Amino acid sequence: MDTSIARRNILARIRAAQGREPEPSASEREAAADYLARHPPGPRPDMPADLTARFIEEAQKLSTTIDTVESLSDVPIAAHRYLVEHALPLQAIAWQTLQDLRWSDAGLTVEFRKPKDGDVVGLTGCFCATAETGSLVLLSGPETYASAGLLPETHIAIVPASRIVAGHEEAFALIRSERGELPRAVNFVSGPSRTGDIEQTIVLGAHGPYRVHVIVVLGA
Repeated sequence: MDTSIARRNILARIRAAQGREPEPSASEREAAADYLARHPPGPRPDMPADLTARFIEEAQKLSTTIDTVESLSDVPIAAHRYLVEHALPLQAIAWQTLQDLRWSDAGLTVEFRKPKDGDVVGLTGCFCATAETGSLVLLSGPETYASAGLLPETHIAIVPASRIVAGHEEAFALIRSERGELPRAVNFVSGPSRTGDIEQTIVLGAHGPYRVHVIVVLGA
């Protein structure tokens, strides 16, 4: 269900209560941009020149498994290899943006739809990824449904190396520069879902996927 209209209506009512127009004016947007420009981020850890290596290192600390391939055409075979190694089904649901990859040639049955009960594997791309925390940044949309990376117990994400940025600050700056405004949902995925609520023992898959596997595309 797309809640974008409902969100706009709620924000419009809030703005009306403040005596403002339903939508921000150009001057308001310029003022917000000026505020951001005049308030630089605070101290941050130094990032290495090789953001891909740092992303892989940090992601593995979060129990994310990693594979690397040279091109997008290699992704279906890499996904098949991972599923076979872990005795997982060779069926998956995926973002519609991944339809051009030759999944069937690699022995996979992929449906481009939102997940339902019983779907074990979800395939997604990403908007970008952050080297500082090893996180995936997923933006929701009609073809990039958030549920694909949240409901199936196994999440396989494709990360082009060119889309790995230093940190969260760069990720949000990239969203503003390329999208203009935030989508309905922005999800930062940092490894498999986990909880330590019971006896301080970490349990994976508590509120989402048991497994997060990332295929880094070095030539993309």
